[in-house]
Amino acid sequence: MDGVGDILITASFWAAALRIATPLILGVLGELICERAGVLNLGIEGIFTAGAMTGWMAVYLGADLWTGVAVAALTGAAFGLIHATLTVPMAMSQHVSGIGVTLLATSLSYFTYRMVLPDVTSPPRIEPFQPVDLPVLSDLPFLGPALFQQTPLTYLALALVGITAYVLYRTPLGLAVRATGENPAAVEAQGLSVIAIRMGAVMVGSAMMAIGGAFLTMSAFNAFFFEMVNGRGWICIALVVFASWRPGKALLGALLFGLFDAFQVRLQQAVGAVVPYQIFLMLPYILSIIALIVMARRASYPKALMVPYRKGER
Repeated sequence: MDGVGDILITASFWAAALRIATPLILGVLGELICERAGVLNLGIEGIFTAGAMTGWMAVYLGADLWTGVAVAALTGAAFGLIHATLTVPMAMSQHVSGIGVTLLATSLSYFTYRMVLPDVTSPPRIEPFQPVDLPVLSDLPFLGPALFQQTPLTYLALALVGITAYVLYRTPLGLAVRATGENPAAVEAQGLSVIAIRMGAVMVGSAMMAIGGAFLTMSAFNAFFFEMVNGRGWICIALVVFASWRPGKALLGALLFGLFDAFQVRLQQAVGAVVPYQIFLMLPYILSIIALIVMARRASYPKALMVPYRKGER
C-alpha cells in the first residue's frame, strides 16, 4: 500500500484533481444559479456538449481561444433561453423541457459537427489553452506545481466561485435571485419581475455550463469527439444538492469528485493487475453517492424550486 500512499503526496495528483474538477465547478455554479432562482435545468448535459463543440469549432475555423469561449457561452445562453421560455412564462414541466434541451443540444451539436466536417475520420486538433505560471505562487514547493500551473479556464472557474458567492449574498441582485427561488410572490410585491429574474438566471447559468463544456475541448483536450461529456452534467446536478445550493460547498464538492477520479486513475495503475478495472471506474461515483447521502440529509432546498409562477397568483 506504500504506492497508494505515495499517490496522495505527489503534486501531479493534486494538479490533475483540479483539472478534472474545473468543468464540474463551472457546471455546478451554473446549475446552482438556475436552481436558486427556482428553475431546475436538466438541459445541462446537452449544454455541456454544445459548449464543447461550438467553442472548439470556432477556434478550428480561425477564431482565437477567448473568442471560442465567448461563442460557447453565447451558445449556452441561447439554449438557456429556450429552456427558460418554456418553463417560466409558459410554465411547462421543467423536467420535460430540460431533457428536451439536452436531446436537442446534443443532437444539434453532433449534426453540426458532421455537416461542417463530413469526411473527417479522426477529430481535428486545435492549439488549446496552455498552463499559466503565476509569478511567485508557481515557484512554491509542492503547492506551485499542484495548484498554480493551471490553464486560464481553471483560474476563471475559481474566480467565478467568489464572484457568484459575492453576487448572491452581497448584492441586491443576488437577494432578488434567492428570493425568487424562495418566495416569488414577495419579489413581485416589491415591483420586480419574477419572469425576468428567472429567465436571466437560467441564461447566465447555462452560459457557465457551456464554458465548462468548452474547457473539455479547449483546455483539457484539443479536439471534440462524441460522448466526451460523459455524464458530467448529471454529476453537477447531484453536486448542487451536495453543496446545499451554496457556491463554496459547490467548489468543495467538485474538488472531491476530481480527487476521487484522479485517485482511481492512479490507483488503477498501482494495483490494477489484481483488481478488475471496472471497480476503479465506479469508485468516484460510489464515493460521491456516499458523500451526497451524508450531506443531502441536511440540505435546505429553495422552496419555490420547480414551482411555476404566474403573475398575480398567490
